[in-house]
Amino acid sequence: MILSFSYSEETLPKISSSSRAELGFSNWNERIERIENSDLKQDLIHFQEIPKVKSLLASVFSNSPYLSDCLLGDMEFLCQLLKQGPEKSLTTIHHHLLQDVAISTDRQRVMSELRRAKKRASLAIGFADITGQWTDRRVVEELTGFASTAISTAVSHLFLELQKRGQIELKNPETPEEDCGYVVMAMGKLGAWELNYSSDIDLIILYDPEKIVYLHNRGVQEGMVRLTRDLVRCLDDRTKDGYVFRTDLRLRPDPSATPLALSFNAAMTYYETTGLNWERCAMIKAAPIAGDEELGRRFINEIKPFVWRKHLDFAAINDIHGIKRQIYAHKGGSKIAIKGHNIKLGRGGIREIEFFAQTQQLIWGGRNQDLRSNSTVYALEQLHKAHLISPKALHDMTEAYWFLRRVENRLQMVDDQQTQFLPDSDGGLADIAAFLGYDRVDEFSEELSNHLHVVENHYAALFEEEHTQPNTTKNLVFTGHEAAPELVEELEKIGFQDGARVFQIITKWKQGKYRAVRSDRSRRLITEIVPVLLEAFSNSATPDTALNKFDDFLSGLPTGVQLFSMLQTNPNLLDLLAEIMGSAPALADRLSNSPGLLEAVLSDDFFAPMPELHALQNQLEHTLEEARDFQDVLDDTRRWANDQKFRIGLQILRATCSIERSSKDLSNIAESSITSLLPHVKDELKKRHGVIPQSDFAILAMGKLGSQEMTVTSDLDLISLYDLKEVDAHSDGDRPLDPTQYFARLTQRFTNALNVMTPEGRLYEIDMRLRPSGGSGPLALSLQAFEKYQLNEAWTWEHMALTRARAIGHNQEFCDRINSVIKSILCIERDPQKLVGDIADMRQRIAREKPAQSEWDIKLVEGGLIDLEFLSQYLQLRHGHSDSTILNTNTKQAFKQLGKAGLISSTDTSDLSDAFDLFHQLQNLFRLTIGEALDENNTSSEVLLRLAKACNEPGFPELRERYFQTKNHVSRIYKQIIADKSSKL
Repeated sequence: MILSFSYSEETLPKISSSSRAELGFSNWNERIERIENSDLKQDLIHFQEIPKVKSLLASVFSNSPYLSDCLLGDMEFLCQLLKQGPEKSLTTIHHHLLQDVAISTDRQRVMSELRRAKKRASLAIGFADITGQWTDRRVVEELTGFASTAISTAVSHLFLELQKRGQIELKNPETPEEDCGYVVMAMGKLGAWELNYSSDIDLIILYDPEKIVYLHNRGVQEGMVRLTRDLVRCLDDRTKDGYVFRTDLRLRPDPSATPLALSFNAAMTYYETTGLNWERCAMIKAAPIAGDEELGRRFINEIKPFVWRKHLDFAAINDIHGIKRQIYAHKGGSKIAIKGHNIKLGRGGIREIEFFAQTQQLIWGGRNQDLRSNSTVYALEQLHKAHLISPKALHDMTEAYWFLRRVENRLQMVDDQQTQFLPDSDGGLADIAAFLGYDRVDEFSEELSNHLHVVENHYAALFEEEHTQPNTTKNLVFTGHEAAPELVEELEKIGFQDGARVFQIITKWKQGKYRAVRSDRSRRLITEIVPVLLEAFSNSATPDTALNKFDDFLSGLPTGVQLFSMLQTNPNLLDLLAEIMGSAPALADRLSNSPGLLEAVLSDDFFAPMPELHALQNQLEHTLEEARDFQDVLDDTRRWANDQKFRIGLQILRATCSIERSSKDLSNIAESSITSLLPHVKDELKKRHGVIPQSDFAILAMGKLGSQEMTVTSDLDLISLYDLKEVDAHSDGDRPLDPTQYFARLTQRFTNALNVMTPEGRLYEIDMRLRPSGGSGPLALSLQAFEKYQLNEAWTWEHMALTRARAIGHNQEFCDRINSVIKSILCIERDPQKLVGDIADMRQRIAREKPAQSEWDIKLVEGGLIDLEFLSQYLQLRHGHSDSTILNTNTKQAFKQLGKAGLISSTDTSDLSDAFDLFHQLQNLFRLTIGEALDENNTSSEVLLRLAKACNEPGFPELRERYFQTKNHVSRIYKQIIADKSSKL
């Protein structure tokens, strides 16, 4: 006789009670004596003589009356279990239920077999648990797996029973659950596949009346309610064989007023209009577990907008933490005490770990799909990967979770009772410690206490931080109709120029003058954060400007609860908000249009370097997988791109990245948006017009996108190019178009997709005037027509623009062909005199028609960015025919290549590269803080100092001297290389 179990006696639970062990063996011997099957009797006698088996039985008899009853009541299965092991025994149980019991229409047989299977599964899983063969994760998964099989068996039986009565018509009687229109949604630990040893199961029952062929005259709704009642009876009723699962349907929408089974549409209407935050939290773990799985998956997909908000929901934190406080008040457990402690609901317990994960899932899951796991532990792992929790938090919470789940399962394994309370007596605590394998109760108490305190600390860090108000503002009192003189004095003392106006603004908020502050809750929240808000604004470069900008921002918000809750929960955001409002009007305006952008700052890696192009594109495409329609695609792309642009803008403002890197990152965001949006636009066009077989299409990026020199406010200069294998091809849709019409319409739809205003704003302003023949030319050109135009008709300025052109699209081969054509055009030998004359004339015309507004107009001023770009473009067009290595779309890199080729001196190379960096840095900073050009006399000293610091200068006088010196260097080089040569013509 071979024992299938592999375990060491040292791993078994200790003997907590010798008397219970002796009684167990006495009952064992009596049962063996009554067995008539001689082979079975001999097998059991043999097993008892094996020391390991005897130790296992002693441990079970001593610690678990429930398991003792299971094994003594089914000695035949015990023998099978010892021979086959838990895994094979469970497989047999599952097979028997699904293949034999599920197809029965005998209700009494089904109920009896389910209860018998439950006891057998409990014994098999219990043995695998206490012998240490399975991990805690495997134990809860196997418990869940059995529950899934049991529910599925009952549902199949009930549908076959209805069919037998002629009340329903099944699509496939051999697999009655398939496409049946009735789904059992598992909630809580059942939905998460983390079921307890003796857990209630929380279910929501949904049906689709359109899919169910219900033949009884009572109607489909009443029929599904009756079926649900029968399902509960099959699982929940206690008979002489026991029960299967205690079943709870109270997590369904409004359980006091709704039927046991809800139609799909009724459930969706409730969640879309009335659903509460705790229900969002509950729905994280929802999963179809029996019945029509396709219907269940559809429900999970359609409820995503309710659960996973596109904008962060910090108001949910207070609601969910309020649930936790209610649990403390109702159930006790607000303090940690080992005796009688509730390891689920008490301090440091399982529920705190679940809330720790779930609230962060609710906050971040709308933006990061990887966080949407219904498993607590996997959610913790994903939160760590997303840099939202520390490695220590992940380790501590995971270790504590499985330790507490093990304790919970052993508590419930004793008498098959759903309890999470530790015994409140010394003897009872010693018994459970022994069942968990501890030699001494104090060892167990110490380890448990450590885990509970660790969880409590992590949970408190997330939920229960006390934010004290700054000393400078905590005594400010905003009451009455007029500002008290001492209040005005105090406000002006901390940095505001006009204390009376500050009073008026705050009073306006408290009176609910804006939509965002009309609710009681929003006014209460903003009243609480006003002191810290004023403190933050007082520390900004221009406190009054910051407050005025915030007031404008607030006036445009439809609601303020989410924002105020976020600021209250994350007070560090106040300083950043003040910095934006006081120093960066461009970012403040962007934030006013999309308040949700502030949420992105809370990510731990917000100021870390941006991912490279491929990773960004994968990130966006992953986001767009959730889009339900084309409008979602447009909104999701804008939300993603605006988040990234806002992130880079703040990095520029705080000088945490180089200007070269930020320009490349901004260009990568634009390129990712183009390449990700284009297939969706094509799909929309395909619905009506089909596709043109064997054709290619790409976008030619010009200007700052082509050169990867984008700023935070850059528009996109684009040209559309296509290629055909068959000249006379037409699209193959219901309304076919010729290639000119087809690709013009594709271009028009694509530019609209980039440019159109949606609730999430505009993605980019689009300029297509650089295409051949400008605004009067066709929207899209074939590559052959483009090449012909560039070779025969293009002006010099159009070839200058080509030096910054590169192709973007999914077909890399076609993009390479386009880039090869451009390179061949740039490498044509040109008349040196005509070239330099054309470029000099163009620069003079720009100076006449669009003169610089001031010496700080970086783009147009003499020696500024235009001169730098013209120098680079002239030298590439002048010498590209003899050395193609000098060609580079990026201005700074082109100067470096020209220097390597000896076409400009090393000194000039260094001066021009440095000039480009400085001008580009200033241009970005200007557009964030003051506009296109600097007015020294009307800009605060704080902003001037910020500009200097961002350019690595100690003060503004040093920056001013460096700027004018740099401008003069560029002007000298431009004069030497272009202006002087053209003047001799």
